[in-house]
Parts: sequence; structure tokens; C-alpha cells
Amino acid sequence: MTTPEAAETAETAETAETAETAETAETACLPDRTVDRVAELERRRAAALAPGGPRRRGEFGARERIERLLDPGSFTETGQFVRARSAEGTGRRPYGDGVVTGHGTVDGRPVCVFAQDSTVFGGSMGEAFGEKTVALMDLALKTGCPVVGLNDSGGARIQEGVASLALYAELVRRNVQASGVIPQISVVLGPCAGGAAYSPAITDFTVMVDGASHMFVTGPDVIEAVTGERTTAEDLGGARASNAVNGNAHFLAADEGDALETVRDLLSYLPANNLERPPDYAPGCAPAADWLDEIVPDRLAQVYDMRDILRAVVDDGELLDVQELFAPNIICALARVEGRSVGIVANQPLHSAGVLDIDASEKAARFVRFCDAFGIPLLTFADVPGYLSGVRQERGGIIRRGAKLLYAYAEATVPKVTVVVRKAYGGGYAVMGSKHLGADVNLAWPTARIAVMGAEGAVGVLHRRELAAADDPEALRARLVAAYESTYGTPYLAAERGYVDAVIAPRETRAHVCRALRALKGKRAPMPQRRHGNIPL
Repeated sequence: MTTPEAAETAETAETAETAETAETAETACLPDRTVDRVAELERRRAAALAPGGPRRRGEFGARERIERLLDPGSFTETGQFVRARSAEGTGRRPYGDGVVTGHGTVDGRPVCVFAQDSTVFGGSMGEAFGEKTVALMDLALKTGCPVVGLNDSGGARIQEGVASLALYAELVRRNVQASGVIPQISVVLGPCAGGAAYSPAITDFTVMVDGASHMFVTGPDVIEAVTGERTTAEDLGGARASNAVNGNAHFLAADEGDALETVRDLLSYLPANNLERPPDYAPGCAPAADWLDEIVPDRLAQVYDMRDILRAVVDDGELLDVQELFAPNIICALARVEGRSVGIVANQPLHSAGVLDIDASEKAARFVRFCDAFGIPLLTFADVPGYLSGVRQERGGIIRRGAKLLYAYAEATVPKVTVVVRKAYGGGYAVMGSKHLGADVNLAWPTARIAVMGAEGAVGVLHRRELAAADDPEALRARLVAAYESTYGTPYLAAERGYVDAVIAPRETRAHVCRALRALKGKRAPMPQRRHGNIPL
């Protein structure tokens, strides 16, 4: 018995084959009259715009996705009449070859976009498909505008062999050439497997749709056949796994419409290229902030939500979280202060006390480097007990991988403003935007504790013999901890040395941040000439 879906597929394929046969016959004898040639153009346009087959339920077509992303009526298609070199040995050579490419605007600003069409050979990349995408990347680099890729592909087109692989490599090379020059955003709206997954991995941001997107190198069936491990596409590379578990994606969208709206929102914070500034907007409202004077708990072990502080500092209290579900012990977000884009990095006491582990270090390092590449000032809020210790972290490479964040901050030349809210211990103090890594303005709240380690640990190391010999070691420990806190557990020793520019009341934070960013607007920071540094990958 034939299912309705199978019948629809057969009917669509038959229609496409009939149209292609008729087109071949017509091409053999092209019309001579102008009116016939115009009619021929319209017939070809209709053939190029027709879907190659049925879509999955609930999804938009490639052109619909582009229309929903771009400003109405702004899209100009490129390569519409490019045709497949070959097609599964059937002689089918559909227009477009499974990808729609072109340019338009988002909020009036130019953007290049490509959308893979899963109705044409499953959206697999063939030679013509790849050449169209590479040509679009070249256009974006020439004109200095962002690229948005809407990915929905079955991977390399097996029937075209090495040509498909060659174009994947060409695309990745363009991604690398464009890195740090123009913003690159990938949206995964269906499958993205094998070699196809590596292009989004190199782009700046990846958006995935909950329950619909899958991104992995090897699918569940192959994994089971090779290793015997059983898994599902969702567990292996679904949108939630990619956002929360492995950090391959940066944004989790509820549906396709939400994904495309996320891209529009993200682009509003970014410059068109590395030679331009991010767009300026009218300054947003300054939230009331008197309550900040009481937000930090008296007890060090008590937590609070760092996002409450951030929302009290940025315009209208709006944050665009990046990788919100991955390494939640550190916050990376885009926001605006007085209408200008800023990148925020902040420890989150709600999760693991805001400690820096491997995942948090790599997440923040990549975000810092992105902001530096595109001239977005960095605003850091520190409440960090240091780097996480433990056998698993040491064996996982916390030294090498934690050093990435040190490298990123030291390398960054954009304006850098730091606010120490509470703890800033050990290596955590140094890495979270300290003066010694090149921060321009460092502020501290009166609640800041800047020291090599916490009072309890320091007393245990410095006074272990006295404590061992004491009649009442707990009473002695309490006195020593109190003395250590009053001497070292404050921001004032750092301020005396100039490591902190000002100790401010928490309610004054936004005003001081605004003044600092205004003063640093024209910052220049020449660097030694070199090919590139060698970040500890």
C-alpha cells in the first residue's frame, strides 16, 4: 500500500522530471522572437522556484526561511539558474542544485544569506551547490557584510564523489578567511552531519531548533555498527545536547521562527565587519539600582543571581545570553550601555560558586576573542573563587585549557572595564579582567575580597602549627579568620597599589561604567607586528 507521503513524493518527482524533459526539448530549439524569449525566462524562473519535493511537516521552505529572516522585499537571489552537474545517474539537473543564495537586508543593513533546500537531493552538497555557496562567501568578504547560513543538509552528495568533498574544504577555507573579518552565523534547521558540521563549528555563532535540529559527525546507526553503542540523534547531537552538553551551539530556539528572530536580534549588536563600529541606538533606560547596595549576602557561602546585577547596569535591563545552557557558572552576553554594544563576561555564583573550570574557560575565551575581533568593548563582573581543582580537571587539561581565557584577555585590545563584586581569589583574580592583563578601568565594590585565597584556606596554611597547638583551635581559627578578612579580604590593598581605580557604591555602578566607556571610546592599542599568536589550543 502506498502512503500519502510516498504518493506525494512520486507525484512531485514525476512533475519535476516532466518539466525537465520538456525544458530539454525546448532548449534544443530556443525561440527567436523577443516575446517568446521573455516567456521562456518566466518558464525557467517558475521551474527554478518550484520545490524539488515535499517538505517535512511544520518546516518552511528555503525561500520562505530567507523571506522570514530578511526585511520584506529586500532579497536578491544569485545563481538562480545554476544547475546540478549530475544527479544520481537519473539525468535530473534541477536549478539551484539544492541551495538558495543571495543578499538582502536586516533592519536596513546588508546581509548575505544561503539556505540549503532539503527538497532537492536532501539538501546534499554537490559541486554546483558548493560553488554557489563559496561564491556567496567571496561576495560577503568583498562587500564586508555578515553571512547567515541556513543549514538543512544530508551532507556530501555521494554520487558526485570527490567534487563534493573538495567544495566542503573550499567552504571551510572561506570560513577561516572570513573569521574575524565579517560576522558568520549558522542556523541549523534540520540535519547537519559529517563534514557539513565543521563549517558551522568555525562560524561565530550557531542557532539550533529544539526537537528539529541535529548536528554530529557520525549518526547513531553508524556508531552502533562500528562501536556497538546505542544512542539517538537527539541524544547524540540534538539542539539541547549541542547547547547544554558539548557547547557546539550558542542559542536554543523554540521553533524556526524563533531561530530566525534570534539571528535578527544578534545582528543588531554586531558591526557589519571588523573595520566598522557596531550600530548605535538611542540610549536605553537606566534601571533603578539603589537595591544593589544590599544584593551581596553577608555570608560568603550564600548565593545571589549575577544577572540581577547585570540587568541593573545595561540599557533597559536587556541581555542576549550566549551559550546560556553551557557552563552556566560563567555568563557571556551581549548588551548595550548608552545605546552602544558591549560584551559581558561575569561569574555566576548560582552555579558552582562561579568557579572557572575547563568549559567555562573555553566558553569565555572564545567570546572574549570574538568581541575583540569586532571592536565590541568588554565589561567584566568578577565573583570568582579561582580555577576549579580536582583530578578530573587536571587530567582534562585545566592548565592548558584554562590558559585560553588568560590569553584571550591579554590579547584583547578593545576597551576593557572590570567590576569586582565579591570574591577575586588567586588565578581567578588575575584572569577576570585584571589590570595586569590589560584592563583599562577597574572598579570594586566595598564587598570585594581580593586575595590569594579565601580566609579559611589562608589561615589553615599560614597558622597550621598554632592551630595544632592551641587549647581551643576553633576559637583561635575564628579570630585569625576575622583578622585576615579585615586586612586582606577588602578591595583597599589593591586600591592602594593602583590595581583598582576606584571603590564605588554598588548603586553607582552604571554611572561609573558609562563614564569609563565614554572615556575609552577612542582607545588605541598598537600591537607588535606578527603573523598571529599561538593560543594554547
